[in-house]
Amino acid sequence: MSTRPELAWFKSSYSGSQGDDCIEVAVTEQAVCVRDSKDVMRPHLAVGRGEWSRFVEFATEA
Repeated sequence: MSTRPELAWFKSSYSGSQGDDCIEVAVTEQAVCVRDSKDVMRPHLAVGRGEWSRFVEFATEA
């Protein structure tokens, strides 16, 4: 049986200063994982690193 390593989650630098509207991100070799910091038991979203880069580029252009 293989075990998956724990993900190293960190809060987005764009999160509010009160800490109540946050997402957390964890980076692996294959993907970037995103979760809601208020509901960490819910499954996270995982996207490829290239797709994440394109998303961030698009989001910062707006």
